[in-house]
Amino acid sequence: MEAQLSIIDLILEAGFTVQLVMLTLLAASMASWYMIVQRFIYFRNGREEMFQFEERFWSGIDLSQLYREGNDRAADGAIIVGMESIFRAGFKEFSRLAKQSEMDSEAVIEGSRRAMRVAMLREEERLEKHLSFLASVGSTSPYIGLFGTVWGIMNSFRGLANATQATLATVAPGISEALIATAMGLFAAIPAVLAYNRFASRMDMFLNRYDTFVDEFSSILYRQAYALRARDRKAG
Repeated sequence: MEAQLSIIDLILEAGFTVQLVMLTLLAASMASWYMIVQRFIYFRNGREEMFQFEERFWSGIDLSQLYREGNDRAADGAIIVGMESIFRAGFKEFSRLAKQSEMDSEAVIEGSRRAMRVAMLREEERLEKHLSFLASVGSTSPYIGLFGTVWGIMNSFRGLANATQATLATVAPGISEALIATAMGLFAAIPAVLAYNRFASRMDMFLNRYDTFVDEFSSILYRQAYALRARDRKAG
């Protein structure tokens, strides 16, 4: 009896529909774990890079020098993302607009802020990558497993119609294999839900830091823009 009720045997002896449900849940679980690991590494590296850039930015370095350092790394094949990407978008647009003497300081700053907001939206897309899949796995896997369970139990009771004597030994294997589908659904859903909540919280943290940086950097650009226009007026 023990051999008959082993998990492997129950899975192999399950009906085609229940096996299909189990295979679907297994694939969803494997995909979600891959994405969980990938997102964990991405958020960990992104956090370290953000802190390093903030330390470099507030160290008093010349902004032009900081921008050129990014250019050198980009030329070497590095992909610049996160807060530095937002900085580069704003500084590039500021440098371009500041050369146009007919534009006032407000227009220059507004253009720089728009460029940073667009870069911030791109960063938000990167942060959200795979989160919708994890949310889907977390919300649907229990129901997919429940479908397999209901289908398996239905087949077990339908098989009783042909049985001369209904005993627990007759229905136990069918019910057991059906319940495995529910267990697999929970096994796929629980890590996905926990990971989604954790990563969503991390994403909010990143976006708040980005938003604060945009405001702080805009204040610095305000001062530079007004000083630049003041020099232009004196020179004119």
